[in-house]
Amino acid sequence: MQLPIGSILLVVVAVLIYFGLAERVLDRMRLTDRTALGFLLLIILGSFLNIPVARNPELIVNVGGAVVPLALVIYLIVGADTSRERGRAVLGAFTTGAAVYGLGKLMTAGPEAVSYIDPTYVFGIVAAVVAYLSGRSRRGAFVAGTMGIIIADLATHGEMLIRRVPGRTWLGGAGAFDATIVAGVLAVLLAEIVGETRERLQGGPQGGEHRERRLGTPGKDGDSHD
Repeated sequence: MQLPIGSILLVVVAVLIYFGLAERVLDRMRLTDRTALGFLLLIILGSFLNIPVARNPELIVNVGGAVVPLALVIYLIVGADTSRERGRAVLGAFTTGAAVYGLGKLMTAGPEAVSYIDPTYVFGIVAAVVAYLSGRSRRGAFVAGTMGIIIADLATHGEMLIRRVPGRTWLGGAGAFDATIVAGVLAVLLAEIVGETRERLQGGPQGGEHRERRLGTPGKDGDSHD
């Protein structure tokens, strides 16, 4: 039995965090190992909970795929070092949302072009790339990627309301494997890869920063390297 990409991605993230291999990324996002694993557990458990919000057209919110990621986004925005970083993350979220919403229109017009790829991952990958380019820092990239998907879904629901078209909008409907989660994780991964590459080209991290971190002690975001 072949695991879906979302399942593999979630397992990889959990293993990296559990064995301390994601310390550097978590440091820069101001997250401890315990906090990250706690959010991950809430996402998994919340995936089984759906909350009906509106009818005609329907709006359903999945706790694990939308509510918990949104709580993490708020946590990261509040913990941002500067108002500039907060503003860049929020602007990146709307930029990503616009890109995903536009992509959804294109896919609706010609779905055969991407029929061999699960739309969840198409949206997630596109959102991740746009989120990194607009958010830049690890925190900003996650915020932009996660919120971008939610904003695009809300825009779609708003369009159905205005046009009075029956249908259903499911925020985070795939739970732990929704495009919301995929976009956030991939955006951070992209930011880390690019950031690490730039650091190595510039001679490595300054002063051995982030090399020693105790469990539960967050470090600096290091946006200057992103």
